[in-house]
Amino acid sequence: MKPLPRHGDPRCPAVRNLLQTVGSKWSVIVVLHLSRGPHRFSDLRRSVGGVTQKSLTACLRELERNGLVARKVTPSIPPRVDYALTDLGETLMDPLLALTTWAVSNEGAVAAAQARFAAGEEDSAAA
Repeated sequence: MKPLPRHGDPRCPAVRNLLQTVGSKWSVIVVLHLSRGPHRFSDLRRSVGGVTQKSLTACLRELERNGLVARKVTPSIPPRVDYALTDLGETLMDPLLALTTWAVSNEGAVAAAQARFAAGEEDSAAA
């Protein structure tokens, strides 16, 4: 495994900015949905669930700005807008699937750690 860039490395801000985009609350879910094929905005919003129009718009713009998502406008009444992963966005699928697999595999261990932490906070508050 290659070593990660250290804090002073000039690549660090670029890595941090990209991870901030990719790791945002909705980005992973949006990318996973788009991996199944292009979606219209309203279909994407419905399938993601719980996301506001404003948050989904911001997420899609950020993913588009970083070259991970393409936006295609078809002139019609009303205009049709479709979103799809770009080739670069497709390369994100392997790491996201690995992270998703890790999360599912370790869900129980994380829940147990959260319970221990909460119990420790309760013990501290009672003391």
